Amino acid sequence: MDGDYVIGGVLSIHHYMHTVMHNYTTIAEPLRCTGSINTRELRFSRAMIFAIEEINNSTELLPGIKLGYHIYDACSSVPVVVHVAFQLLNGLDPVFYTGDNCSQSGMVMAVVAESESMSSISISRIIGPFNIPQVSYFAACACLSDKQQYPNFFRTIPSDQFRADALAKLVKHFGWTWIGAVRSDSDFGNSGMASFLDAARKEGICVEYSESFYRTHPRSRIQKVADVIRRSTAMVVVAFTSAADQRILLEELSLEPFPPRQWIGSEWVTDPDILRFSFCAGTIGFGIQKSVIPGLRDFLLDLSPSKVAASPVLTEFWEDAFNCRLGKSAAVDKRLCDGTEDIKMLQSPYTDTSQLRITNLVYKAVYAIAHAIHKAVCQQTNSTTQCDKFTRIESKEVLTQLKKVNFSRNGYDVSFDANGDPVARYDLVNWQKSESGSIKLVTVGQYDASLPVGQTFQINRNLTWVDGGTQVPVSVCTNSCPPGTRKVLQQGKPICCYDCILCPEGEISNATDSPDCFPCPKEFWPNVKRDTCLPKPVEFLSYNEVLGIILAAFSVGGACLVIITVAVFYRHRTSPIVRANNSELSFLLLFSLTLCFLCSLTFIGEPSEWSCMLRHTAFGITFVLCMSCVLGKTIVVLMAFKATLPGSNVMKWFGPPQQRMTVMSFTLIQVLICTIWLGLSPPFPMKNLTIYKERIILECALGSAIGFWAVLGYIGLLAVFCFVLAVLARKLPDNFNEAKLITFSMLIFCAVWITFIPAYLSSPGKFTVAVEIFAILASSFGLILCIFAPKCFIILFKPEKNTKKHLMNKD
Repeated sequence: MDGDYVIGGVLSIHHYMHTVMHNYTTIAEPLRCTGSINTRELRFSRAMIFAIEEINNSTELLPGIKLGYHIYDACSSVPVVVHVAFQLLNGLDPVFYTGDNCSQSGMVMAVVAESESMSSISISRIIGPFNIPQVSYFAACACLSDKQQYPNFFRTIPSDQFRADALAKLVKHFGWTWIGAVRSDSDFGNSGMASFLDAARKEGICVEYSESFYRTHPRSRIQKVADVIRRSTAMVVVAFTSAADQRILLEELSLEPFPPRQWIGSEWVTDPDILRFSFCAGTIGFGIQKSVIPGLRDFLLDLSPSKVAASPVLTEFWEDAFNCRLGKSAAVDKRLCDGTEDIKMLQSPYTDTSQLRITNLVYKAVYAIAHAIHKAVCQQTNSTTQCDKFTRIESKEVLTQLKKVNFSRNGYDVSFDANGDPVARYDLVNWQKSESGSIKLVTVGQYDASLPVGQTFQINRNLTWVDGGTQVPVSVCTNSCPPGTRKVLQQGKPICCYDCILCPEGEISNATDSPDCFPCPKEFWPNVKRDTCLPKPVEFLSYNEVLGIILAAFSVGGACLVIITVAVFYRHRTSPIVRANNSELSFLLLFSLTLCFLCSLTFIGEPSEWSCMLRHTAFGITFVLCMSCVLGKTIVVLMAFKATLPGSNVMKWFGPPQQRMTVMSFTLIQVLICTIWLGLSPPFPMKNLTIYKERIILECALGSAIGFWAVLGYIGLLAVFCFVLAVLARKLPDNFNEAKLITFSMLIFCAVWITFIPAYLSSPGKFTVAVEIFAILASSFGLILCIFAPKCFIILFKPEKNTKKHLMNKD
């Protein structure tokens, strides 16, 4: 089969390259692949041949033109790759080839190469200056998207930048914030892991360790990586490795038991050779979409003895697969193949077409090159039915046309963006244990970068996890901080390692892993857990609490006591002791004391606009009325004594009309003060939020503090004046000197109100009101007990002293 145009192929059909030692320097001399056959890569090479033969038999693509191929074995070795690249440029015969009659003529128009990024980079740097396009089917390093360095590079596998972003989203989706990372020490592994770590950092994911290794490293290096994984606390391990490297690591880990780990993988998760590691059950990762290539399986199984014998690679594969030798093979230790070998019964990655993933990428790479050649050749002939096979084109034209390729094959789109990358589409695969205990690969979701943000990642089937569990494993450095706490980073550790600190007083956090607490609004306070703000309880001196009930009881009791006293006085109003003590002022004083006791009730209950104005003005006016009456009685006592002196007519100046006028005048002054206070800046209800942080105190604001202290000051002025007069009259000669009783009452009154001032200023919340009520009640009780209790006692229990003779001290 001679081709008019040649497509080169570079695949790692063997695992390793044979080397010999010369003067302590390792060199490849000669280049011979002596490792085992990589049956999967062999399938890739056969798929390439299948695609070329399919194109050659097509009437739509390259009609009248036949493609040839040169396929080289890279032996998984960069030195061999470099050697092969120069062979491609020089048009030399392939060192390793597959197929029947590979084309010996024609310049290579494009190259399908290679599975590893490091090898692909080497090829691209060599053939790039000659404008020979390279289409890789498995080199996913994001570095190869740099068109400045690799202008001739294309690929049918998405860039690992997309896989790295998808893996970061996957890890974040399951709440894993503490992971381990291992990578191949190659351009693929280093670049892919760098992209993943950058994406993971943006998702708030922390990495406990990041280790690199390569399959050619000493075993001690592999052991070190394995020991790091065994000792780690991270439950999840993200492995950005090639299948060959991952296989070596898992073999090392399988030598010793270790705590189970949840593996998150790159492309190696779809490699059937690695499915044998059962301790990795539950592994998840993104693999190339599973596909179907009609006719490929029949082509792979169509291996006649003549075809096998014509290809050294197929011969080696056949002998390894059936453990026999063909004809003049060098494998003299094996039996001779007897013709009973049936490849259809062979269980091998070569014959397994149930999970065609990378194979389809090889298939699409060949078709992409064919479409580019078709546009470069057939468009020049302006014919749709036949292309001129004698048209000579340069590889540069194929390179130009590759950038414009856009077609579909077997339902799969093929196109390249400006970086030579295809649209990123992955299958989310999961290693699940079958009933027999073996591991099977199950597609559980998809990732499509072409979809809008938020729809790119979908999971449509249940997953199994490490050790076949059904519960999502937990992998965090620190357990999530519950609401009511905030995260505080641990010094010297990643941001995922933190302590959970209870929110400060007055602040809450209502989300898990909150970095900060925020204060509640002014009228709200945190609950016990500090995860929500509740309305602050409102507090005021209420009739429903013990203190309010006690004070109200004393208030009513005091008023009742006054009423009883009024009744006693009224019943004995004609008795000498009542008449001798200015009964009119006595009844007016008892009336004012009743109001004093009752006005304390206005201080109890929820403050309102009217109650705030009433309580202070009622208190001020009633007490001034009370003090005015006491002052009047004191003046009457003094005037009465003066009237007993010879030639004195002083009583005519302080008779009943003058007494009423005095009381009225003093009271009107207080009324005027209260009116000005209410008119300019009256008391008003307010919510006090400063005394207690956790509750609201409802109280009456004074409005004008000057008005309040003016009211109290005026009462105090009258009390002091009355006290001074009472002291002056206390030793007047009289058997029943009322001035002494007034002196004691004023002494108690002044003592109460002097101590009231500091107590009032220092008492918090509702206790301020309680102190004020207590002062009112104490001073009121002091007045009634000191002034009226002795008189009632005489009236009720000592009637013999309730005589004019006794009062005049003439008995």
